[in-house]
Amino acid sequence: MEALILEPSLYTVKAILILDNDGDRLFAKYYDDTYPSVKEQKAFEKNIFNKTHRTDSEIALLEGLTVVYKSSIDLYFYVIGSSYENELMLMAVLNCLFDSLSQMLRTQEKCREATLLENMEGLFLAVDEIVDGGVILESDPQQVVHRVALRGEDVPLTEQTVSQVLQSAKEQIKWSLLR
Repeated sequence: MEALILEPSLYTVKAILILDNDGDRLFAKYYDDTYPSVKEQKAFEKNIFNKTHRTDSEIALLEGLTVVYKSSIDLYFYVIGSSYENELMLMAVLNCLFDSLSQMLRTQEKCREATLLENMEGLFLAVDEIVDGGVILESDPQQVVHRVALRGEDVPLTEQTVSQVLQSAKEQIKWSLLR
């Protein structure tokens, strides 16, 4: 029997999903074309939810994919990779996402749907800090929260209040005088 030799790849994550109690999409980011249409994606999401929402395990093999997942009150978090991906790597991404959101939303170990929906910008930024194009960039929630906070401070001038603009100008003058 001929052994299958796989080329090493940094493209570990195929998708990140967050579903509600009914299995409806709150957030989905697919990093490849395994499910190219929205119809196929939603069918996959329903299938994955139906297979996982009543179990206590954290890992599933479904449709040739490795799925790691975690639930929190009224949310289900999923990180999906290919069938030969290391489950521990995928779990590190899942834990980083979950812990980052918990810290950013300042909740006690649990993320809630209403709180998440109010802070979707932070969710998008956190996911982008953790995974880019399927490549894992960060697995430390503290670093993710710090970077999201820095990016959140970069408010365009047109969206700043007068006091914010004046404060920024004062800080720039202060730093230029100190040089």
